[in-house]
Amino acid sequence: MQSRPERTFFFIPPVRRAAGGVAVLWRMARFLREAGRDARVVLREAGDWRPDDAAQSVPEEDFLAVEPTERDAWVVPEGWVNALAPGLKGGARCLVYVQNWAYLFSGLPQGVDWRSLPVTFLAVSAPVAWFIRQSLGVDAPILRPGIDPELFRAPDEKPGELTVAYMPRKNKALADEIMAVAEARGRFKARFEPIAGLDQAGVARVLRGSHAFLATGFPEGCPLPPLEAMASGAVPCGFAGLGGWDYMRQAAPDRHRPDCPLEERPWGGNGFYVADNDVLGAALALEEALELHRAGGEALARVREACAATARAYSLEVQRRSVLDFWDRLG
Repeated sequence: MQSRPERTFFFIPPVRRAAGGVAVLWRMARFLREAGRDARVVLREAGDWRPDDAAQSVPEEDFLAVEPTERDAWVVPEGWVNALAPGLKGGARCLVYVQNWAYLFSGLPQGVDWRSLPVTFLAVSAPVAWFIRQSLGVDAPILRPGIDPELFRAPDEKPGELTVAYMPRKNKALADEIMAVAEARGRFKARFEPIAGLDQAGVARVLRGSHAFLATGFPEGCPLPPLEAMASGAVPCGFAGLGGWDYMRQAAPDRHRPDCPLEERPWGGNGFYVADNDVLGAALALEEALELHRAGGEALARVREACAATARAYSLEVQRRSVLDFWDRLG
């Protein structure tokens, strides 16, 4: 049995703006440090984006200078195969954290098979683990991300004007088309509120003031914005991106079901979801979410409670326990 890693290095992909997957890596490193583990992040460029609390939480290493050894763990997100090089060279325990199934094979050099590399896969969600198993025949432990329940919380009351939050950076052309279809049908007069260029507090403020969240992202590994919307009392509708089916469950009968198996969950229907790229379906799902708020009553209360229960299951504390438990099992 291998001993517990002396140090854990998290390779951080070079990004210039806030990115959910990168923030998750920083947070995992912080959880380990707070538990007394030696965890560090590895950066390729000094000017890369960092979370607000990065400087006070996790030490940084230079990718070109760091030298992991066989006593260490080296964590790299999928799609950055070349970043495994220092870990492989030093004989470290190499972990590939697959945060989006769609990038598992991107960046893989021609002629290289994942199964020929001495790496262990981790999956960000059950659908991603299923994808890894189906494509590589490898079982991957699941380490789910989390959201901040103190920041993302539902207000006592929503504003009178029906408001739909959405993220333009997630397939903007499709989002525009969905909104155009909804406006052309004319069943609801709603204000569409873009979430762009905001810090986490700004995102939370928009979601608290929204009745629905139009999810237009795909592919996805375990999308956090719909979870943040659920915690904020905004009913999600739209696309799951495959990874969203880790927690998304239909609030309406006879709706789309994915190919991946759906685990039993203690909550009920928490939104209205359609096949990725189904523009008309997403517009109709949006109407269903807005109709819930217009009608009110027991149906709305039931879906909002399912949303709240889902969000609670993906809290930062749940994520922290999951990370620490996994690293305890490493050695």
